[in-house]
Amino acid sequence: MGENTVTRSDLTEAVYRKVGLSRTESAALVEMIIDEICDAIVRGETVKLSSFATFQVRSKTERIGRNPKTGEEVPISPRRVVTFKASNVLKQRIIDGYKKRHKKG
Repeated sequence: MGENTVTRSDLTEAVYRKVGLSRTESAALVEMIIDEICDAIVRGETVKLSSFATFQVRSKTERIGRNPKTGEEVPISPRRVVTFKASNVLKQRIIDGYKKRHKKG
């Protein structure tokens, strides 16, 4: 897999190696999963992947913001945003991975 970024191609390759499907089938499976997650989020549904994360759509109301360069106040229109909340399992894996990489001699 890539050094700093995991791509669809990396996920496809991982499925190919670990599951044993053909590369074409692996790519189709990855696409189907990503499409299903995206479709659910667009419909406003919460997507919870146990031991990984929760994706949720939040509605934000209109508010006044400030242009940092000029200081001018500008209205920020209402919008819907996707939030990502890592599970406690994922958070712990991140902490453990960090500790392992930064362990003293």
